[in-house]
Amino acid sequence: MKHLTLLVALFLISFDWASAQTDTLRYTIFGDSYSTFEGWLTPATNEPWYFTADHKFRTKENDVVKVEQTWWWQVIERMGGKLEMNNSYSGATISRTGYKDQNGQHADYTRRSFVTRSRNLGEPDVILMCAGTNDCWCGAPYGEYVYADWTQDELYCIRPSLAKLLFNLTNNYPKARLLYILNSDMTPEFVETVHTICRHYGVDCLDLHDIDKQYGHPSQKGMKAIADQVVEFLQKKK
Repeated sequence: MKHLTLLVALFLISFDWASAQTDTLRYTIFGDSYSTFEGWLTPATNEPWYFTADHKFRTKENDVVKVEQTWWWQVIERMGGKLEMNNSYSGATISRTGYKDQNGQHADYTRRSFVTRSRNLGEPDVILMCAGTNDCWCGAPYGEYVYADWTQDELYCIRPSLAKLLFNLTNNYPKARLLYILNSDMTPEFVETVHTICRHYGVDCLDLHDIDKQYGHPSQKGMKAIADQVVEFLQKKK
């Protein structure tokens, strides 16, 4: 009887360990408009860019009309994972500097910036971050490479803000796998900036290529291309 009890105990321990090894990975999506979809954002107050086909705010120039068509949905489904949360925000910048208003003054995007939102990503096993497009497009200042003791003024510049962001992510989510997904068609200076800072923090960076876009945003074809490239990268770098 003692031997039977011991065998059962060993079986249960073995079963628990095996189960732990096959737990479904939790994916947090951390992005800008490319990663939004109405009704799938946390916090719910984040502004979406993509909507369902019959939504009054849907951009008619883009054919992505179902959440299943988004790049991140496809990635999570194909990787056999589950969504932890999607903290994406249309127009979001890494730094606090936003687009110019009618007077030519840059708006303050502190509230929607990646640095600000980096505190709220749940408990992910994987963080897929698609960031920087708006920083590149809005003409934010680059600033210097600064890796500690960031000032408030420096966080209105791209390089110090990106360094602060990756510092926050690698320290606040040390067990999570972090992938920086870099949009196609960025300027050489921006690409070099991202590569330099990712190398400093040991963060993987995937440079997207050949992404079809409609109205400046991935189309269905573009979303699939992003998903294909992300899945290939994740599988290759296991």
